[in-house]
Amino acid sequence: MAPERQAAEEPASEQIDRRLLELLVCPLTKTSLDFDPVRNELISRAARLAFPIKSGVPLMTVEAARHLDEDP
Repeated sequence: MAPERQAAEEPASEQIDRRLLELLVCPLTKTSLDFDPVRNELISRAARLAFPIKSGVPLMTVEAARHLDEDP
């Protein structure tokens, strides 16, 4: 499925600009992030943190992040 079409079919709260994802880095390690569409999070493997995306906006603070070694 084309990315443009897929984004149009996602609920508004789940949409995030793919170009923005390419520019974002982990606020702690400055390393790249992976997108987890199932949990709607940005994953920093280096920091072992998952940053939630709420209403299409990534919450890029340590306080908002979930530690990867924690249960969801």
